[in-house]
Amino acid sequence: MSMDQCNYSVTFEDYTKNHYIKFFKKKYPGRAWEITQEAIKDMCERIDNLRSRDILDKICFVDDETIYKLDFTVSGTHVSAKNSGNRCIVAVNEDTRSVRILLVYHKTHIVGSNETTWWKKQIGI
Repeated sequence: MSMDQCNYSVTFEDYTKNHYIKFFKKKYPGRAWEITQEAIKDMCERIDNLRSRDILDKICFVDDETIYKLDFTVSGTHVSAKNSGNRCIVAVNEDTRSVRILLVYHKTHIVGSNETTWWKKQIGI
């Protein structure tokens, strides 16, 4: 099997593009966010490689997709992904080999005391 067959297609949902990504672009000017966003895409293209790492947590199943929380770090910050407070919520469809990035946020964006309840409300699950 070639590497191309192992890869998943990745899309950033419109909600993601129009909300918290703006925060990251503003907080990390220059190319830092651009590099980070490309790194997130690259990680998600090879999401099978992350399943055994502590930066990817399986959350639930919705219809034909598995929802995961992915920790990431911003390029040049020298903070671990787990300690950065930066998260992505991704939906993985094994049949179509696709990943939809539903939400990108920092833990400071959370309103209330339950992170999972907050992001489920944000994306309508």
